[in-house]
Amino acid sequence: MSVAAASELIRQSIPTGFSISSKPVSPDAVHIAPTGGALGAVVTGLDAGRPLSSSTVLQLKQAWEEHLILIFKDQTLTDRQYLDFATYFGNVFQPPQDVPVLASHPDGTVPEIVLVANIEGGHTGTGELSPHSDHHWTPYPSKASLLYALEVPEEGGDTYWSNLYQVYEDLDGETQRRIEDLQLITYNPFKRKPSEPRPKYRDPGQPPLSEAYPHPLVATHPQTGRKLLYLDYSTEVEVVGLPPSEGEELIERLREHLNQPKYYYHHRWQVGDVVLWDNLATLHYRPAFDPNSRRVLKRISLAGGRPF
Repeated sequence: MSVAAASELIRQSIPTGFSISSKPVSPDAVHIAPTGGALGAVVTGLDAGRPLSSSTVLQLKQAWEEHLILIFKDQTLTDRQYLDFATYFGNVFQPPQDVPVLASHPDGTVPEIVLVANIEGGHTGTGELSPHSDHHWTPYPSKASLLYALEVPEEGGDTYWSNLYQVYEDLDGETQRRIEDLQLITYNPFKRKPSEPRPKYRDPGQPPLSEAYPHPLVATHPQTGRKLLYLDYSTEVEVVGLPPSEGEELIERLREHLNQPKYYYHHRWQVGDVVLWDNLATLHYRPAFDPNSRRVLKRISLAGGRPF
């Protein structure tokens, strides 16, 4: 057997997530700078395609906990490298097979890497995506997601993230007390056909759209212990135990509050950007963009747990 063949055989035998290719990245080379917005930090000096030292991983996790989103610049990654990098932060998310999400196959499985693109085989198109957290309607929502930009429009196609800690903390004390113990059902939007109307609050005269998995309206972050308002902007919801008119009025008021510009960071994509975000403590939003331009990104979501 040749040396090249032997090397390839050894490489194929290495378990997923390991690499023999290069020295781990040193934390001394990594620079983390806050965006200056309501959340987020930009990470430079890091090659996400290389193994990371334990001290670098710890540094990134601490920065992520503080800033909620991390923007890694100038990356060039294979799918394998992208997955290896993502799993420093958690395991890949897979929903229950009977709970559809973006890119679900007929058998209920979801690819590890989802193509978020307006090309053949891609998902989400070019229309507006209202502020939301991924998989909010599942029993165990994902804790995080990453997007990796391969092609971006010259104009448009930007993404906005909002800080749900700050949204909650800015509520007046009376409202905080009122909503402290409430449970919210977020109904599965993938149970509706694209042409169907999409109400923002469940009509009590209609059967529920999907299975109900109540989660706290005020959730506690499992790492920081901080409270946050766990509410999407326009996905169909229902407050457990409140009369429909009262629940709808409350949700409308909370949504008006959470959608203020001061809570958002505006990200203008560049090719090679990888953005990692906390899916519990943030919402993300994308305006519509020119359907004649190409936008190609790849998403990985990470497994979470039951919100509390």
